[in-house]
Amino acid sequence: MNRKKSSALLQQFLFVGPSTIFFILIMIIPFLLGLYYSFTNWNGVSSKIDWVGFDNFVTIFTNDDKFRDAFWFTTRFTVLGVILTNLLGFLLAYFLTKPLKTRNVLRTIFFMPNVIGGLLLGFIWQFIFVKGFAAIGNATNLGFFNLPWLGTKGTAFWAIVIVFVWQTAGYLMVIYISSLNNVPKDILEAAEIDGASRGQVLRSIIIPLVMPAVTVCLFLAISWSFKMFDLNLSLTKGGPFGSTESVAMNIYNEAYTNNRLGLGTAKAVIFFIVVAIITSLQVRFTKSKEVEA
Repeated sequence: MNRKKSSALLQQFLFVGPSTIFFILIMIIPFLLGLYYSFTNWNGVSSKIDWVGFDNFVTIFTNDDKFRDAFWFTTRFTVLGVILTNLLGFLLAYFLTKPLKTRNVLRTIFFMPNVIGGLLLGFIWQFIFVKGFAAIGNATNLGFFNLPWLGTKGTAFWAIVIVFVWQTAGYLMVIYISSLNNVPKDILEAAEIDGASRGQVLRSIIIPLVMPAVTVCLFLAISWSFKMFDLNLSLTKGGPFGSTESVAMNIYNEAYTNNRLGLGTAKAVIFFIVVAIITSLQVRFTKSKEVEA
């Protein structure tokens, strides 16, 4: 019996041990070090690390207007990004599960933006907003294309939202397609025989049955939008005048541009707690809405 237990433990260690060790080295230890540094005034370079207790957190909540502005921007961006990304992803999936001849090609086209890296995608769209839209606007005299997309607070915000939705909707579309394909056909046929309209079928049958996919997609969209950094950096760099600076960029600038790693990690700890609470509540709420076929 002891030999069997030892063999089982050895097998578990061989299969799970390496990934566990790397997870501890790459995730757990840096996280614990970040917690420690959040209570210091370390600049990230010096060998001298002074313990300051909760001073960094007090400074953030009382004297850091830029962080509050970045949090407000990130909150507005997250609300719009999550709603629009999931709505577009579900609509694309709904129509691309219909018997269309070109649906496989369209699925590939809509998914492709997700393959492109965020930094590269941001620079591409920066060229489109500045040069491409200007050329179209001069040719057509349409006001939409003549807007200073990256030049004002309002338009720059919407520019980031547009690019984010364009990039991520295709990924969520794939998840929704998989879930829609698993909806039992006999239930849909029974509803059709009973005279239910497409809207009633969608509202009363399809959406409740794809709630597990909604849970996953909402979680991913919230996580992506809150942590958005690469698009922010490549499109606006937080401008104009810091009006589109996300929390992730604010933390990066505080830690590595202003050389205040202690304050930056304190912001990261607050950010982590807020995102963890929001995503936990979202998962709990949407899980309660799931039904079994």
